[in-house]
Amino acid sequence: MLQNLSRVVAQDKKFLNIINGSNVAALSQETITVLCPSDGRAFATIPASKAEDVDLAVRAARRAFEHNPWSRMPAFERGRLLTRLGQLIEHHGDELAALESRDTGKPIRQGKADVAAAMRYYEFYGGACDKIHGDTIPFLDGYTALTLREPHGVVVGIIPWNYPMQIMARVVGAALAMGNTLVIKPAEDASLSTIRVGELAIEAGFPDGVLNVITGYGRDAGAALSSHPDIDYVTFTGSPVTGTAIQQAAATNNRGVTMELGGKSPQIVFADADIEKALPVLINAIIQNGGQTCSAGSRILIERPIYDDLASALGERFNKLVAGPHDADLDLGPMINPAQKRRVENYVALATEAGIGVIGSGSIDTSAPASGFYVTPVLFGAVDPAAVIAQEEVFGPVLSLFPFDDEQDAIRLANSTEYGLVAGVWTRDGARQHRVAKRVRAGQVYVNAYGAGGGVELPFGGFKKSGHGREKGFEALYDMSATKTIIFRHD
Repeated sequence: MLQNLSRVVAQDKKFLNIINGSNVAALSQETITVLCPSDGRAFATIPASKAEDVDLAVRAARRAFEHNPWSRMPAFERGRLLTRLGQLIEHHGDELAALESRDTGKPIRQGKADVAAAMRYYEFYGGACDKIHGDTIPFLDGYTALTLREPHGVVVGIIPWNYPMQIMARVVGAALAMGNTLVIKPAEDASLSTIRVGELAIEAGFPDGVLNVITGYGRDAGAALSSHPDIDYVTFTGSPVTGTAIQQAAATNNRGVTMELGGKSPQIVFADADIEKALPVLINAIIQNGGQTCSAGSRILIERPIYDDLASALGERFNKLVAGPHDADLDLGPMINPAQKRRVENYVALATEAGIGVIGSGSIDTSAPASGFYVTPVLFGAVDPAAVIAQEEVFGPVLSLFPFDDEQDAIRLANSTEYGLVAGVWTRDGARQHRVAKRVRAGQVYVNAYGAGGGVELPFGGFKKSGHGREKGFEALYDMSATKTIIFRHD
């Protein structure tokens, strides 16, 4: 039985913004109703923040950066607070997992995995705070030149609805480790865990204004944040369309951005691969979080000699997949909202109308309420690489298979979309592993694996339409800071 479950699933719970260390409603008193994707029912409300609320949060973050000791605090002390926040997340792990699961619709075990990953981010960046060093540069005789890494100032984190707790952690951990202050704006479809973690940050002892969390619609709060003249940097995870709008807004004030904008990630399976090891990974990479994952392995490229056998094995496994309510803890849960459900169903209909064959299809559990936002997992075979379903990000439990002839053909297919986020390569040939990994255009390439328990230490980001900049690992600390060069003349 989950601890503290009654606290987080009570009907009509009213969540509030966190500005300058306090819980506050939107100035307009307007709210947004929170629906549970598993049954479509309302169970909480969040503030419908607008430009005036954004301004309060930004001003609080600016005061905390300029006048609070945060940016001048010894790095190891910032690290202790981040570590303390991770410990509080662990202590409240069951509560947070239940909240995340109900708010997003993901199975409870995935909510627990998100808690574990979030804890790791705060632990990692808590320990990394005092590990970022500058350099001395060989220069002219009579001079000494050195570099420092300094925080940007006020950073805005615009968080998506698919992994709110995890993605908040990777933004908060890196930004605060470098001495920035933050305003976090979660997606209106899944804001609850970010608010709760913000409350835990207050409990951990973070100074007022260092971490602010405001909720609201993207057109109101998100637009006001990304264009605010007193912010210094923006990081965003979400769709390319929204990412473009945010970059344009930030550009009005010449502010820097980190963008992670999705993918159409391939997994390349050669004939010499260990198929038994690959099969569960290939399946999990598309059904995790109902396929609502930027790095979802939505394309499997299969060498022709094993295409029929692997397609058949994948089809058998797809036929056994079951979608159901988050608390049933089945293979996958519902989509986040009705619009996402319609989006996925439309892509499936387009593929079916184009004559692409279905070689596997799961089911929706009989316990699933008709009012929930469920879709059936679908596996398409021998997909035309030019088809819409092969080129566009579906963001649902829809997998496409593509036969290839040789290594060059596989690389061509892998690189044939506008995206370049993650890729997988399955082969026992060591030389081929290196050749293909280097030639696939993706920010992360896994060999005989896919995903790695959150990969907190591993730099993450994309090429092409998948975005720019890097999150996770030490690379994120560089994105969350700027280099200052100081030159001394002493002859």
